[in-house]
Amino acid sequence: MLEELQLRNLSQNTITAYVGAVRRYALHFRKPPEQLGPEHVRRYLLYLLNEKKDTANTIQVYRGALQFLYLQVLKQSWFDEEMAAPKQRLRLPTILRPDEIARILDRTINRKHWMILATFYATALRCCELRRLKIDDMDSRQMIVHVPEGKGSVPRVLALSPNLLERLRAYYRWRKPQEWLFPSQPEPDRPLNDSSIRDLCRKAGRRAGIKHLVHPHLFRHACATHMLDAGVDLRTIQVFLGHADIRTTARYLRVSLQRLQAARSPFDTLELKSVEYGKDDGRRR
Repeated sequence: MLEELQLRNLSQNTITAYVGAVRRYALHFRKPPEQLGPEHVRRYLLYLLNEKKDTANTIQVYRGALQFLYLQVLKQSWFDEEMAAPKQRLRLPTILRPDEIARILDRTINRKHWMILATFYATALRCCELRRLKIDDMDSRQMIVHVPEGKGSVPRVLALSPNLLERLRAYYRWRKPQEWLFPSQPEPDRPLNDSSIRDLCRKAGRRAGIKHLVHPHLFRHACATHMLDAGVDLRTIQVFLGHADIRTTARYLRVSLQRLQAARSPFDTLELKSVEYGKDDGRRR
């Protein structure tokens, strides 16, 4: 299975998730996957849904991993015939307000952590993209950020915020990183790991009094929505975020408050008599 995933040039994150999902599936039944069939897959997905209470996205990852295993590796055609594809439900992203972003930054004392949070918001990078940033990826002459390997191994370039660049220069003079922009503390020749970044985001959110869980992707959602509020067109935001399908980007239209507030209701165009209620408020006695 690992070889088949590698031959398709899938991202390391996808490979790790799929192999891990199949491993846990096999351990659950204590049998090799080739000895299991459609009823086992069905029972396992229901177990994830009803007992583990996993999210729809998590269950979809497991289903995708098992589908890949049985169709591509074990060459068993029953999967698509027996396993109904679940309906995809649209989930609106949680959006941090600009004042909440500022509060998170203002209450972050650690310089390195502050710089990571600021870079998340200024660039809308995914966690895996930010942790792999190198010094050479920041091009101050052209004012761009190189993302050599985005989702699906697709590279892209982003505009570099002048304010972010100023802060990055101060961070560089203080921290003096050699290769990675955000190196690991115990292992400076390696980038900061994913769990450390997620942990510092959670703690920053708690310090700022944010009621919901703060994770790296929230800054990406906030950046995209605030760009939309500022009048940036959807296609530009799609390229900035690295979305393959503009329909993924279009979901931010549903959470852009300024656009929603600017949309005038047809009720406001009606020419109605003024509302005047006295003691007799018009109700029938």
